This record gives sequence, C-alpha cells and structure tokens, in this order.
Amino acid sequence: MIEKMTKYSFIMLSSGTEKFLSGLQELGVVDITRSEKPVDKDSAQLLEWMRDCSRTISNLKSTDYSKDADFEAIRKVCDSIPAPDDPISFYREQTEALASLSSEIASARAEIRVRKPWGEFDKSGLEGLVKLGYKLHYYCVPAKKFDSEWKGRYALQEISSDDRNIWFVTVSAPEEEYHFPVQELAAPAGPASESESRLKKLNEEVIAVKARIMKATASVPALEKKYAEAASSLDLHLAHAATESAAEDRISVLTGFAPSTEDARLKDAFDKMDIYYMAEDASADDNPPIKLKNNRFSKLFEVLTGMYGMPVYNEFDPTPVLAVFFLLFFGICMGDGGYGLILILFGIGVTKKWINIDMFKNLGPLITVLGAGTFLVGMILGTAFGMDLYTASWYPDALKKFMITDHNFDLGFPVQMILALGIGVFHICLAMVTKAVLYTKRFGFKATVSIWGWLVLILGGITIAAGAMTSLMSAEAVKWAIIIVGAISALGIFIFNTPGRNPLVNIGSGLWDTYNMVTGLLGDVLSYIRLYALGLAGGMLGNAFNILGSMVLGTPADATWQWLPFLIIILLGHTLNILMSCLGAFVHPLRLTFVEYFKNSGYEGKGLFYRPLKSAEK
Repeated sequence: MIEKMTKYSFIMLSSGTEKFLSGLQELGVVDITRSEKPVDKDSAQLLEWMRDCSRTISNLKSTDYSKDADFEAIRKVCDSIPAPDDPISFYREQTEALASLSSEIASARAEIRVRKPWGEFDKSGLEGLVKLGYKLHYYCVPAKKFDSEWKGRYALQEISSDDRNIWFVTVSAPEEEYHFPVQELAAPAGPASESESRLKKLNEEVIAVKARIMKATASVPALEKKYAEAASSLDLHLAHAATESAAEDRISVLTGFAPSTEDARLKDAFDKMDIYYMAEDASADDNPPIKLKNNRFSKLFEVLTGMYGMPVYNEFDPTPVLAVFFLLFFGICMGDGGYGLILILFGIGVTKKWINIDMFKNLGPLITVLGAGTFLVGMILGTAFGMDLYTASWYPDALKKFMITDHNFDLGFPVQMILALGIGVFHICLAMVTKAVLYTKRFGFKATVSIWGWLVLILGGITIAAGAMTSLMSAEAVKWAIIIVGAISALGIFIFNTPGRNPLVNIGSGLWDTYNMVTGLLGDVLSYIRLYALGLAGGMLGNAFNILGSMVLGTPADATWQWLPFLIIILLGHTLNILMSCLGAFVHPLRLTFVEYFKNSGYEGKGLFYRPLKSAEK
C-alpha cells in the first residue's frame, strides 16, 4: 500500500536556511524537492568526483589477485608500501601503468619469439666481415621447403630448427652477384637474452603495480564514507538551490513531505526551530513522493515495482499483486523442482554472505523465495532436474495424484498449456477489476460503465461456459444467463459507455472499442502461452542432458572412467540450463506484468520516489 504523507510548508529567514536543512538531514524523513541538475561549478565538480569515486570503489572491490601466479610476491611488496593519500588518482595512475606494461610485455614476448631461434646473436662479432665487404643474409623457411642442395651452392650455415621451420644464414662475398630463392629477413636486433632480461624487469614492475593496487583496496571503507558524506553534501546543496526566496531574498520558502507516522516526532522537532511551518494531509494534486508500505513478503518485490515506476498518490500499489503472480509465473517458467532447490541454496548463500557477488548482494531473500516457489510449482508439474517424476518408480504414488500433468488430466490439449491460458485470463480479469475500482474511485461510476460492461461479459461468459460444460446449468438456464449477461454488458458497452453523449455515437464508439478489445484481449491472453513454452523448453533441455549422460554412462556402467564424462555432462548441462531458464523466468514474467497486467489495470507508474533528506550516517 501507499503510505499516507503529510505536506509541510516552511518559512524562515534566508540566513537560517542552511542550518534548517542540516536539521532536516539529522531527522532523515523529510523529502524536500531538490534541483535535478548541478546548479553551479562546485556542485558539478562534486558530482563528477562522486562518479569517479563510485567507479573506483567498484573496481577496487572487484580486484582480486589471490589466484595470480605471483600472488605471494605481490602480497610481500604490498605489505612493505604505504597506503595512498588519494586512492582515486592513485588507482587511475596504476591502472594506466598496468595497461602500458601489458603492452610492453606483449612486445617483449614477440621479440623473444623472433630472436630466440638465432641464439645469442652479437652484431659486434660480425664487424670484421662487414669491414671486408661481406654481407650476411638471414632466412627462415618451412622444413619441408628447405633444399639441401643450397648448402653446396651457397655459403650457408644452419642456425637452428624445430619440427616446422629452419633458420639459417648465408654469406655473400664483395662484388658477388647474389640471388637466393627465398624472401630475406631483417637481421636480429640483438640476443634473446636481452629481451628475456627486459621481460623479467617488466614482470617485476607488474608485480609492483599490482601490489600498489592491492594496497589501495584497503582504502575502500574510507572511500565509501567519503562518498556518503559527499552525497549528503550534494543532496543538501541541491535542496538549498531549490529554495524559493521572498521579501528581497530575506525570506526562504520550502515545501516537503514526510510519512504521516512521523507527524508527532516532526512537530516536536520543528517547534524547537526558528521557523514557521504548516502541516496538512498531502493530496494527489500535491504530487507527493511515494513510500510503499508492504508486508515482508511483498516488500521483497518492491524493487520490481520500482523498475517500472512508482504509483502516483491516488493510484494503487501494484506490489502485492505483482508479488503473487511474479512468483507464480517465475515458478512455471522454471518448471523444475530441482532447480528450485538450487535457487534456495543460492539465495541462502547470498543472504548469509557465503556467496559474495555484488549484483546479488541485496537480492538473497528474493532469490530464496523465488526458489521456494519454483520448487513447489516444479513438484506440482512433476519435474525435477529434467526428470518426469510421474514416471519415476521411486516417487510416491500418493504425491503423483496431485500433479498437474497429462497423465492425470486428459483434456485433448496439454494441461499445462490450458493452465497457462487460464492463469492469463484470470490475471487480465483481475487487472480490469482493479481498473474499474480505481477509476470508479477517481472519476465516479459513470466513467467506468463500459469497463464494468466488459467485466460482466467476460466473467459472465466464463461462468456460463463452465456451468454448461460441467452440466451444472441446464440448457434453459444457460439460455437465460446468456440473454441477461448479454443485455447488461451491451448496455454498458454500447449505450452508456460515455454518459450524456448521443446514444448513436455511443453505439459507434462501442463497436470500435469492441474490435480493439477483442483483438487486444486475444493477443494478451495468448501471450501467457509463453509460461507453458518456457517451462516445456527448460524441461526438454534438462531431459536431453540426462539422456546424453546416461548414454555415456552405459547400462549398466562397466567402467569407472565413465562416471567422469557423465558428471561433466550433467553438471555443465544443468548449470547452463539453470542460467538460461533463470533469464527467461525473470524477463517474461516481468513482461506479462508490465505489459499485460499494467496496461489493462490502468496503472501508469509516474509517481516520484521518496528520497528523504538525510545525513551520511543515516
């Protein structure tokens, strides 16, 4: 639900504005409208520093040399150097140095590859030949193209060779007309040992740079504290910039919002300040910031609501409905009880900080709940780690009776597809009911007659169809139900869709709305087939890996070595399937919520996020 807000109007001397805003920071619950952009050079510079600081903190947190081959050397150097005074600039300099060293190391290694076949080449030893006018020519040819007759025709000396190539030199005398049938190479610039020595020094420099970066990681807590202080200062600055002035800039006027639950505490605090203030219940016209108040379960899903947008003050909080259906949709899309257990364990590991991955650090409880939902749905659908539990001899027969599978329900169509479509119809009908109630509250019943007419038609039609198919309604009852439902819905859709307007115009408008509604609803309902399709695809892929593993293992396993490829196929295959299934199970339920549900419920999500002015410590 949307928490009730109180609107505060503050009037004070301009000289006391900064002190008052600092007091609001200490209270930490009042949302003062801030400027959205830096308003001067100082605030712009502070914002830029915060961006650099945030980037540096993120990079330093991800720095880990524990698996580096030279870790011990890096650690020893790290222990012997002081911490940097300016970690941000220091980190930038060291990363630039590391990138430069990486380029130089690549160059040194290339030099070694070129020079090594020529041995300890020394140009000074050839100066005598050069002075006499002799020329040395350097060649490298594939071993299979080397002609042994060259040794008889040329002054040729083989230097080195391997399985692929032969390196050799030839000498031509002064004034000798020289031709050789192979492209000549440039003379080596020096011995390989020279390049190897250079490479060694470069690697030592890399160790030193990595040690300095490792040392900088200890500055992360201090940087986080400075960042929080800077954010608080910037927040205060932007709030001050949004202050309105009056009486020749001697008076400042501000407006803020706070949860009504804080009224008593804020009254006590404001009464002690040198200000005049007025407090009143916030209204939709004030467009107050939105703070959601939900139970522990729904609160986990508020992050998904925020991804779309917060409700405005006279809208509804979609989080409770989103929580239930997103959990259900996620479980159906995953469709595997075994994968649900993996998610539960992963979520617990993230929550307990046994698993430290930044992108999941605040999502442990949500992952755990999604895993639990996946496990329950997977058991009901009869799938675990790609196995069909209904056909498993070891699975209790008593539990098989509760499975929603084609084994228990012979409907002529896949029962899980029918289930997905049924959930879709219910989800959309719930959205329309929500829209009807919300619009009735906001605009009055007259403005929602058409919506109620469609609801009567859809819900009545479903009820009549169910009654007829199950023989709970006689043919006569079905006939009169159709007449009554049709008449009531027709009045709402075609006659009174816009009260006060010409009925003939309403009929034309109703016909056009009927076309749009029928085609739109049909497309919306069919979108829910993706729930069945994703679950089916994940189950089939998991089963495929099981079959591949069993083929490698053999029946029965006749060799111990067969277990190794079996485990590799099973572990890698199911890991890949879990990752792909999780991606689909997150994206598609989110789409069904954002597009199908929000569209039909009238939810816009254009509200403001509640961002109270608070100090860095809060």
